Amino acid sequence: MEKHAGFMKALKCRECGREYPLIANHVCDFDFGPLEVVYDYERIKHTLTRAAIQTRPKSMWRFRELLPVAGDPTVGLEVGCTPLIKADRLARRLGIRELWVKNDTVNYPTLSFKDRVVSVALSRARELGFTIVACASTGNLANSVAANAAAASLKAYVFIPADLEQSKVLNSLIYGATVVGIKGHYDEVNRLCAEIAGKYPWAFVNVNMRPYYAEGSKSMGFEIVEQLGWRIPPHTVVCMASGSLLTKIHKSYQEAIKMELAPEVHYRVHGAQATGCSPISTAQKAGLDFFKPVKPNTIAKSLAIGTPADGFYALKVMKETNGCADDVTDDEIREGIKLLAECEGIFAETAGGVTVGVAKKLIASGSIPADDAAVLCITGNGLKTLDAVAGHAGYTREIKPSLREFENLLEAETRSPSRA
Repeated sequence: MEKHAGFMKALKCRECGREYPLIANHVCDFDFGPLEVVYDYERIKHTLTRAAIQTRPKSMWRFRELLPVAGDPTVGLEVGCTPLIKADRLARRLGIRELWVKNDTVNYPTLSFKDRVVSVALSRARELGFTIVACASTGNLANSVAANAAAASLKAYVFIPADLEQSKVLNSLIYGATVVGIKGHYDEVNRLCAEIAGKYPWAFVNVNMRPYYAEGSKSMGFEIVEQLGWRIPPHTVVCMASGSLLTKIHKSYQEAIKMELAPEVHYRVHGAQATGCSPISTAQKAGLDFFKPVKPNTIAKSLAIGTPADGFYALKVMKETNGCADDVTDDEIREGIKLLAECEGIFAETAGGVTVGVAKKLIASGSIPADDAAVLCITGNGLKTLDAVAGHAGYTREIKPSLREFENLLEAETRSPSRA
């Protein structure tokens, strides 16, 4: 084990198993397979217990032994421990006995699950001596890198598709980051960032820092297990862009079993995509273990990755856990957003509408049995994608400041409740 590696042992190729030092590196020299952090689980068992975790501050870092930093984290100390909501009204609407919503729409500081991965990536980047951080993003990641870099006194460059939602662009600019809009889709943005990362000594959170960055997603899974009373849910529905979040939810469940935090049970992890960008779900439904790249065309821009980096591994996880995937149209996405908002008072961005819409389909088809229990991972806040639902969320009733006019309105509403 390297000096000052904390509980990490090495970076390891997910294909050939070759090990590498714990530096800023993301790809194997021999077969170009992605690298992943491996841990000293025997050492971790001695300190990471249920009792120890419950004495720690309420943040994702209460599971720090299974997160890839060598010392104490220095970025995002308040991230995580978002609510797990028992969604009884939504359960009735979707036709399932028990439903929970993991609500990362209120994550700190930028209202999405990306704060988890960024706090890990930037904490590790600081340990490795970087002073400039960067990312390729469909929006939420750019927001989180900009905000957390500002708080950590790091210079940030964020690269985004030029046609991104203006609310997400503004949410990156406000923190003082250099925002670069690329005239192309996300996969073209990502390719450019890989070239830049090869030339400049910057910490690209989802390029050369990807092995560390991706591990932050596990904290969502760990929290679900703890919040359910140290048990793994029978079904978990996860939206898929690169596919990384789904694979890391699975890894967190496996590590919870390995660390004896939760009993070993059979569980299924299901994937959700937008029909306008559904390479992974299309492959899963066809019974394939590989996907065909697509050109995105969907209002769910945060999921619009036509060549998903972890698509192969997401398909593998669904196959291993007997999970399913499905996808939903733009109208079904909006319907999912409204359903979650009206039933549980949670306003999710388009990715949340995808998750709810796909859960509805999987329950209706019996892929998630109606007498079972499921967790929906809701990853970002609806205030970031207002344009997607503008004109689809109802209308304002305007009256003069007159009691008579109000009573006339009330009477009209009573007569026509379907318009309410």
